[in-house]
Amino acid sequence: MPVRRSAVASTAAPVARARLDVDARRRQLIALGTELFSGRPYDEVSIDEVARAAGISKGLLYHYFPTKRDFYVTTVREAAAQLMDRTRTPEGMDPLVRLRAGLDAFLDYVADHGPAYENLLRSGIGADAEVARIIDETREAFSARLIEKLEVRGDLARLALRGWVGFVEATALGWLGVRDRVPRDTVREMLIAVARNVVKSLV
Repeated sequence: MPVRRSAVASTAAPVARARLDVDARRRQLIALGTELFSGRPYDEVSIDEVARAAGISKGLLYHYFPTKRDFYVTTVREAAAQLMDRTRTPEGMDPLVRLRAGLDAFLDYVADHGPAYENLLRSGIGADAEVARIIDETREAFSARLIEKLEVRGDLARLALRGWVGFVEATALGWLGVRDRVPRDTVREMLIAVARNVVKSLV
């Protein structure tokens, strides 16, 4: 699902070379890649730029990630993991309370990481099967988390609520442009009202 983005210059400044252990270096590169790919299209981010910003040689970057695509896919997977971790809610909560908490966490995540979230949903390199699978699995897991333990019966109701999750995603992206005028809590309550109406109409 490609998205148009204006070409903007990278804000990542080169860092001084430093010796890091393997795990620390990998985390550094993933964080840097997530920042770069979140703000610009895939084709506009070069491996030379990433290596320069990280303060390492291009050869060392390829030691961690064999290709640019491998590097990109890893950053998409990291963004998905961050979303799922951020929206985790405690077990044993009332279903409606849990839904409200999950939506609060989700909208806060989108507010804090708008470009990364948009990048996760819409991908920057077109129809890549692995990226699409990560996105689909994340969407399914997030959907299941939001509607878990709601009183949903029947395949049609479940399909409708999966569609509602798509509505949640689109609404969250749209909200980024008007959040100075539309409070998060107002959006959350609207999303809950739509979900409850979906369930009621199909029971």
